[in-house]
Amino acid sequence: MGETHRIVYWIQRLSEIALIGWLSLLLLLDVMIVATNLGNPVLWLSPVCGAIGVLAVLWRRTRRISGYVTLLVASFVTTLIFGVSGVSGLPSLAETGSLLILTIAGLRWIEPIRNAALFSIASVVVLESAAGRLREDTPSLAVGFLVFVGWSVAAGVGAYLRFQLERRKEAVSSVRRAERLELARELHDLVAHHITGIVVQAQAAKIVAEQKPEAVVPALDAIAGAGADALTSMRRLVGVLRAQDGAARSPGSTLMDMRTLVERFSSGGPQVAFDIGQGINDETLAPEVLTTLHRVLQEALTNVRRHAPGTGWVEADLRLGGPPEAAPTPGRREPRQGNQGAHWVWLRVRNYGSATDAKISRLGGGFGLVGMSERVEALGGRLTAGHTYTGAWEVVAGFPVALPFGDA
Repeated sequence: MGETHRIVYWIQRLSEIALIGWLSLLLLLDVMIVATNLGNPVLWLSPVCGAIGVLAVLWRRTRRISGYVTLLVASFVTTLIFGVSGVSGLPSLAETGSLLILTIAGLRWIEPIRNAALFSIASVVVLESAAGRLREDTPSLAVGFLVFVGWSVAAGVGAYLRFQLERRKEAVSSVRRAERLELARELHDLVAHHITGIVVQAQAAKIVAEQKPEAVVPALDAIAGAGADALTSMRRLVGVLRAQDGAARSPGSTLMDMRTLVERFSSGGPQVAFDIGQGINDETLAPEVLTTLHRVLQEALTNVRRHAPGTGWVEADLRLGGPPEAAPTPGRREPRQGNQGAHWVWLRVRNYGSATDAKISRLGGGFGLVGMSERVEALGGRLTAGHTYTGAWEVVAGFPVALPFGDA
């Protein structure tokens, strides 16, 4: 990537050198034309305008508007002096070339776009006025026509480049909006998970306080820990939202984070039996897959706490298996294992539900598993949820993984 940047940099530098060299040759030609006719010193104003034009092009990136205005004013004043003095002469070739180049650059870069349009109109007026430095009507009309054709081409190129620039800006803005919406969705899910846990623990502490007052302090400690976890998660995601570079676009998770999530859930809710199959480690799975698996596990456990608070236990396992045709989809007695030419990693979370607590079911909601399904499918995976033949509720998420044949 660094080598590519260097190549692009030197291509841009060489093209800039070639452009300035071309204008310098035109300026030299202007000087030679004036030098062959020493009848009037006013003729030297044309090469002077050409020199100003070369400098304006050279400085167009750092002094975009000021250089443009200086060249326009100098060219128009020179035309007035030619008219007042009655001298006939060709417009400077370097001056004309510089104005055309600045027309392209102005239409492409000057903000807002109405200012770019005004500068382009001023450019054609000044160019046509410069063609009037020839006192003869026929040559003046011919030069004016050629100048207008050149300006039309330059304006068309500049307008096309501006159109592409605006399309790129809109595309970048759309991507940023979508990314921030996705992160806002993740922030919603994280907060819903932690707040649901806090509410459940607070309700439990209220009940325990009436029977065992000495157990209130540990419950309050658990609530404080859950609140600290919520703040940490929010800070992490807000940091990603504020980041301007593309280095880190997800919080990142590991298998240890998944185990920690299960342990914290078990400490304040139903017991979870979480099993990680052989051959799965942090190096086996891509970071984005690990992060998404962590989020699916979190959402599934949150739904257990939200919709089935009376659940006695939860089964969760992460294993390597075959493609979706052999997936542990809800309702099957036993998933078929095997590679069938491809390896997938499957996360399954199963619980035997109970009646829904209305107080808890009103918490959060909105995205839930729908958002998780979008996230999983965006990585080429699959997510299903539904009742099994035994009456349990099961969430299954799978992702393709790159493993040597026979490792599954």
